[in-house]
Amino acid sequence: MKRRLFLMAVAAAALPSLVPADESAQLTVHLTTTVAAPPAEVWSAIGDFQDMSWHPAVYSTTGTGSNAADATRRLILGGEDGPTIDEQLDTHSADAMTYSYRITQVRADVLPVTDYHSQLSVTPRDAGGSVVEWQGTFHRAEAAKDLDGDAAIAAVSGVYQAGLDALQARFGAPES
Repeated sequence: MKRRLFLMAVAAAALPSLVPADESAQLTVHLTTTVAAPPAEVWSAIGDFQDMSWHPAVYSTTGTGSNAADATRRLILGGEDGPTIDEQLDTHSADAMTYSYRITQVRADVLPVTDYHSQLSVTPRDAGGSVVEWQGTFHRAEAAKDLDGDAAIAAVSGVYQAGLDALQARFGAPES
């Protein structure tokens, strides 16, 4: 019985997007994809904090500070007059092929989150190619009163999945 409860708890922790979200709880999304290209090639496409041209939802990116801590960027979504998301870089490591950042301003109707922190990284895949990992923690935005925590998880998951799908389309899926 204890083993069964332990396995259920591990499964719930491993698949947080499948667990109904408590409105005041910190929410988590963690998605990965595999691509055929080597890590250095993938990192050269996604490793510049100031360039999100690889993501299909991003029309353009402007910012300051390059890849230094506290650099800022503004993502314009969809088109020239589209909604924006303002973000700030926390850490960046070209050697480790990872960076972490946070959203500093976004309207709840664009992305219904607050206290959003995220990390994007590329690692080698044992069988060749790369693993791209995108994870984030956040709370549901109070301003999104008509949405619950599950809707916030779905929104962030959609953003991540669209980006990861675009990378797999660009670099190809690895062979088995």
